[in-house]
Order: sequence, then C-alpha cells, then structure tokens
Amino acid sequence: MGKDKSSTMPAAVTASELDEFRTLIEERSAIFFDASRERFFAPRVNQYLRESVEQDAAGLLRRIRSSNVEYDRFLESLLTQETSFFRYSAIFQALERVVLPEVQARKLWRNPRSLRIWSAGCSTGEEPYSIAITVADTLPFPDAWQIEILATDISREALQFAERGVYAGRSVANVSPEQLQAHFKKLGDTWQVKPRLRRMISFAPMNLARSVYVGRMDCIFCMNVLMYFSEERRNELLRRFYDALEPGGLFFLGHSESMKNAPVKFETAVYGDCQYYVKPLGARVEQKPVVIGKGS
Repeated sequence: MGKDKSSTMPAAVTASELDEFRTLIEERSAIFFDASRERFFAPRVNQYLRESVEQDAAGLLRRIRSSNVEYDRFLESLLTQETSFFRYSAIFQALERVVLPEVQARKLWRNPRSLRIWSAGCSTGEEPYSIAITVADTLPFPDAWQIEILATDISREALQFAERGVYAGRSVANVSPEQLQAHFKKLGDTWQVKPRLRRMISFAPMNLARSVYVGRMDCIFCMNVLMYFSEERRNELLRRFYDALEPGGLFFLGHSESMKNAPVKFETAVYGDCQYYVKPLGARVEQKPVVIGKGS
C-alpha cells in the first residue's frame, strides 16, 4: 500500500544504507549488486522506499528483515527484467538444429526415452515456453518422449504469472503465426498457452543459494542470472550445473556472460551467432545426488 501523497517524502537512501541492503540480499539470496549495477540499484531502492509505508531506509530495512513477503517483493523490484518469447533467436536455432537432434540420436533406443531441460531463472515464463515450443515443433513424435522442462525462479510473483500462461502481443512478437495457431489460444488482446504445452513444464520456486535436488539434465539454460552473483558463488554454481548435466549435456549462458576462469571443463561450441557449452561425453558422473546451491 502506497503513502498518502500529502505525506513527507522520505530522504534519499545513503551510501551506508545501500550497503546494508546489499549485505542483506547477499546473505539471504547470495545475489550481489556490485558497483557495475549501481546506476539502477540506488534508484530502484529509493523508488521502493517512496512507494512503501516507511518514512526512512532504517524502517524499510526493519520491515524487509522481519517479513519474507516484503523481502520477496523488494527483491522482485530489483530483479525485474523485460523478456519475451524467443528473445535470443540464435540460441533457439541452436536448440532446434543441434541440441535436440543430438539428444534424439543419443537416446533414440532408450526406454523410457526422456528429455529433461532446466530453465534456471525463468522469470515470467517466456523462456521455458519458448523451449517447449521448440521441442514440440522439432522432435518427431514428441508424445513418445517423457519430456520435463523444469522452470525455476526466486520470484514467486513471476512464477505465478508464468503459470497463468497469458501474454500480451508485445511479448509474443517473435512467435510465428503458425506457432501462435498451434500453441496458443486467443483471449481478447492476449494469448494463452494451450494445456498441452503447459503440461511439459514444471514451475517451481528456487533460491540458488540453497540446496535443491534436481536430478540429471540434458540441457540447462541459465541466461543473465550468474551476473548477479559474486565470482566465488558463480564458480560454485557452475560446478553444480556441470554435475547436474548428463555427459554430452548442453549449457547456455546469456550473451554478456562468459565461462572465463570457470572451475569446470566444458567444451565450447558455436552454431551461427550462438556460443554454448558441452559437458564432455567421457566426463565422470558423480554418484551422489545432484544439488544446486548451498545449504541454508
């Protein structure tokens, strides 16, 4: 609930108070807002304070520390990013023309024939639904496969939006007319994902700072997520992503992210404008359960 407009505007958050917010977020979620994100971190914290019922940053800090709901809402305001279906077209071309044919060749004679893909940091769902559309349109006889797309995010609000599966025209601008016809139902000025596509995806809240069992994956998308973590935590997560992948599994990062100084031995591959990473086929498979993140 916002303040009455006649109330006194709170003072701008000081540098030391911003550091307290940073520390709180890193301790709770392992997300680190470093100096490179200062240009939007301070304005968003100040905007959140202005829209809150608190009169100063100290009061807001107390409220966020004492309420998980308030903390989640605050973090959501800092992480919100615009996204859309097939946002990085080169990546989905690589998924269609390289990844899925390779998985199909490797698993064709297995019983059951399974395909598991993880969208880590799925936001409001455009990425996992884009993956599901690509899988449905590419795999011959997709009904003969056990397909699971695990879509996780720290924001419960974003996941609720994703589970509704209703998107406005701008979000689906990159979806072809044929895909809209096959996978969506028109609802006024919006498009709703059809149940068949929705059943391919399991949405789940996940804080990457905490241990969660995910099983083995054929492919992991972690787009524009690792940039929010410290180098130490990034390396820790990269090890766990590596362990979660099947030998021969594929790993996708955002365009602005790299595997420089990574502690694991992925092979680098390129398809068109897309660079991605492959876990070697001969890589040793850990026998212990795969968990992502650190114990709380």
